Amino acid sequence: MLEIVQLSKRFGGLVVTNDVSFTVQSGSISALIGPNGAGKTTIFAQISGFHQPDGGDIRFEGQSIIGLTPERICLRGIARTFQIVQPFAGLNVRENIAVGAHLHRAGRRAALEHAESIAHRVGLGAQLDKPAAALTVAGRKRLELAKALSTDPKLLLLDEVMAGLNPAEIDEIIPIIRGIRQSGVTILLIEHVMRAVMNLSDHTWVLNNGRLIASGTPAQIATDPQVIEAYLGHGAAARMQAQRTGVHHA
Repeated sequence: MLEIVQLSKRFGGLVVTNDVSFTVQSGSISALIGPNGAGKTTIFAQISGFHQPDGGDIRFEGQSIIGLTPERICLRGIARTFQIVQPFAGLNVRENIAVGAHLHRAGRRAALEHAESIAHRVGLGAQLDKPAAALTVAGRKRLELAKALSTDPKLLLLDEVMAGLNPAEIDEIIPIIRGIRQSGVTILLIEHVMRAVMNLSDHTWVLNNGRLIASGTPAQIATDPQVIEAYLGHGAAARMQAQRTGVHHA
């Protein structure tokens, strides 16, 4: 469904993504993980048209989307959430969701009805008339998810949709994301909550310093020495191996 081909992006002298290639299969939940500053959100920004790559290609359903505006890319069927959640504070929950619903629905009534349906899917059905500004952090995260879903995406890019949530809230949102996939939406997520990645992801790619360093199932990634080093620092993989085998180094 989505092909990232040798994608590169620089900001001045800083190389943010460097020759990154991967393919997202239709119907899957995939994850892009890595330390802070690895370049993950920059990749989402390029896929969704907010940044133009300096090299490489992005193909969605077999066609390049390089050069298209975010609005055109959304019309093609790609929606994204943002790390920093910014609802329309002057609108209630129903109206916030309806903004995206207007992408494919000209009439106000149809957009509001679709918004209500989406709200129930993400657990906001009881809060449709609540001002968006009055939502909790967990509520705002769900609203961000609902706003993206309201555009009827084929591919949904979730950027740290679980950041700031407590364990109980994470446990509540995991089945919602599974349900979105079951409805026919392909999902690519950036996430630091590894419990969620292990529970949700069919395939995971690890980015560090703008380069892909590992790829595989979450279980394979979790024991990859390069991944351990990227997250925990130089020598961490050897130390963990030593602890497992009972060998201690001075």
